[in-house]
Amino acid sequence: MTTNVTNTKDVFTVINERSSVRKYNPSIEISENELKEIIEAAGKAPSAWNLQHWHFVVIKGDKAQNRLLPIAYNQKQIVEASAVIAVLGDLEANKNTDAVYNPLVEAGYMTAEVKETLAGQIAGAYENRQYARDAAFSNASLAAMQLMLAAKAKGWDTCAIGGFNAEQFVNEFNIPKRYIPVMLITIGKAAAPAHKSNRLPIDAITTWIEN
Repeated sequence: MTTNVTNTKDVFTVINERSSVRKYNPSIEISENELKEIIEAAGKAPSAWNLQHWHFVVIKGDKAQNRLLPIAYNQKQIVEASAVIAVLGDLEANKNTDAVYNPLVEAGYMTAEVKETLAGQIAGAYENRQYARDAAFSNASLAAMQLMLAAKAKGWDTCAIGGFNAEQFVNEFNIPKRYIPVMLITIGKAAAPAHKSNRLPIDAITTWIEN
């Protein structure tokens, strides 16, 4: 059964209702169009220099999800979910510079001189491999969170998974060396409520500096 969900909610409701769901109804499918809408929303996340350091691998269907199952340590949610989205970080996001900035120059929103200045800054930063790795993880994680919120806004449940063998994933799905796996996200309709979880009080997670 394919389900299209069209209702949306305000952002604070979505944030408060989102939780990590690990048990899904395997009979409910998510359409390709719905996945594309959710991923498009994820791709609007902020990123350093707007280089958009992410790539999404959509794993959908019994055969594909069963290939992923042992890589994710046989977690049942992998095959019960409607789909699994692997979020990859781009280690070579600097190669996006022209694609990101040339349209702005052509449209008159940016001068060629400013573009060349930014390109120089980016090239310098990417001479540092540690920076490239850190940027891949931090920026792809922004998109991952936005993906989960977009999914919840459209009525879908998700769970971010860090428990998988990244090396096996790369080999099994022929991931180019340009990308590094950051997390898997299952998406579907909950078959059971997420277990309750507590959050630290705001005083425990906040430091105020006013002077």
